[in-house]
Amino acid sequence: MWQICDRCHATYSDHFLRWLIAAIILFPLAQIIEKPDWKAILREWKVLLILSVLGIIGYNILLYDALYFTTSLDAALINSVNPAMIAIFAAWLLKEKLSKVNVLGLVVSLVGVLLVLTHGNLLRVFAIDYNAGDTIMLMVIISWTFYTLLSNRIKGLPPIGATAITVALSLLLMLPFFIYSNFNWPFTPTTTLGILYLALFPSVGSLLFWNIGVPIVGSSHAGIFLNLITVFTAILSILLGKGINLFQVIGGIVVIFGVYLTNKKSGDHELISFHKRC
Repeated sequence: MWQICDRCHATYSDHFLRWLIAAIILFPLAQIIEKPDWKAILREWKVLLILSVLGIIGYNILLYDALYFTTSLDAALINSVNPAMIAIFAAWLLKEKLSKVNVLGLVVSLVGVLLVLTHGNLLRVFAIDYNAGDTIMLMVIISWTFYTLLSNRIKGLPPIGATAITVALSLLLMLPFFIYSNFNWPFTPTTTLGILYLALFPSVGSLLFWNIGVPIVGSSHAGIFLNLITVFTAILSILLGKGINLFQVIGGIVVIFGVYLTNKKSGDHELISFHKRC
């Protein structure tokens, strides 16, 4: 029990620092690029608060918690369901439409992800020994699904400014836990570079581009791009000198083809719509 409590304290400390640095980057960036009406953004604080709970606190902390109990492979396999879940809920709640070709692309992309993750042994999916971590992973993908759906509600707001306020709200929510964690973080070069990397790329970069992209292409079409995470991970493993087999290469190609099919029919329409809004 004490080990779990210590782990939670460390998780809150790391996340608080990561998003604090992200906020320090986002607010000046928004002011320089967008010069937003901050009062207009704050009027949408209820939606932004829910986004902060779902996307920053819920998704990130639950993901780290899940990986404490389960393997990265099992977590990745469960996470591969996320694009399909986003598409289903977007069709149900937002009335977003997918053509038969788009649905085929969704299925093809999922198969490609499974090929990469299982090294071609698709039956491995049924050999997972489910545990508490896998249950938490389900909560992770549910959290990100509703974060993605709700992101459509902020399409009228400047994306950098809205993301900055969302991060600030999450920091307010995490502050009591950070104080309670008895913060004692070793500022070694390695850990400092690590937290700066997390703040700049997975925090500022990914969240900001996601918030920009979802209102443009729609929730269901944005969700399918999550499958490319597996492909990029495989590519990085090659660059780092780790081996990769033929099935993983084939799986990566299948994923890319599936993403293409999912966005095939709506691509031109969405691009025209985007230019009109600009």
